Amino acid sequence: MEAMNDDLAALGARIDRTNELLTRMLAEVAKTPSTHAIFVDAGYLYAAAGRLVAGTEDRRAFDLDAEGLIEALIDRARSVFADSRLLRVYWYDGARRRIHTAEQQAIAELPDVKVRLGNLNANNQQKGVDSLIRTDLESLARHRAISDAVLLGGDEDLVSAVEAAQGYGARVHLWGIEAPEGRNQAEPLLWEGDSQRTLDLEFFKPYVSRRTAAAYEATSGNRPTREDVRFVGAQIAAKWLASRGREALVELLPGHPYLPGSVDQDLLVEAEGLLQYSLRGQADLRRALRDGFWDHLQAQY
Repeated sequence: MEAMNDDLAALGARIDRTNELLTRMLAEVAKTPSTHAIFVDAGYLYAAAGRLVAGTEDRRAFDLDAEGLIEALIDRARSVFADSRLLRVYWYDGARRRIHTAEQQAIAELPDVKVRLGNLNANNQQKGVDSLIRTDLESLARHRAISDAVLLGGDEDLVSAVEAAQGYGARVHLWGIEAPEGRNQAEPLLWEGDSQRTLDLEFFKPYVSRRTAAAYEATSGNRPTREDVRFVGAQIAAKWLASRGREALVELLPGHPYLPGSVDQDLLVEAEGLLQYSLRGQADLRRALRDGFWDHLQAQY
């Protein structure tokens, strides 16, 4: 009997020790900040946003300010996942022989953005993009690099990517683009997501514009230098600070190097007016503009 009591006591001690270790592990997990990433199927984005804003899916018929839109997506995700940090934005697109176009290269140079290219066939159809999304989603979830994934896409082939990530404990949030008629996301994909969100016309309007002869003329004028644009950014920052005050500055600084969508759009519009030059699609000049804006504000803090 005494030996049995000793065994029970030892078992109880081991259980207590195991519970203690589990408690410590849970405490450590609780202290670890959650992480999210944004996965963008560019083919879906261009087609759905082009139809919504410009009335066409033909990329040649409209301009998309990818840099501004990516920052708007980051800003929206920051508001949804308030206690989470961004890992990066993954941008999936197609290209002939997987060679970056000038536009894709400019996107690849943006901070916190990773461009992944599938192939583009003779009919301008993307090949291999879905498998790239699945590979990244599954790998990041398996290694606990992300707790939440925002997936902007609509293809039914992405269902396996969602299931793979969820199998490792990640939550997948499906973001779609408002459709003028019907739906532009496959129902089986919507069924699998942990949550759904639709981005509407007002969200995309600042970043998509139909190409016109006037727009070509605006961009074909004398191109300002990066220093010219940087100076204009500083000018606008001084005006912004004078009208908003230091309290607004304190609220803005933690988001560096990103600007809230409304501030970024106002900055772009005012800069184009001062420069008399369109900065749409001019990734290097847009960066110079934001750099000038931030440099002035940080110097005043």
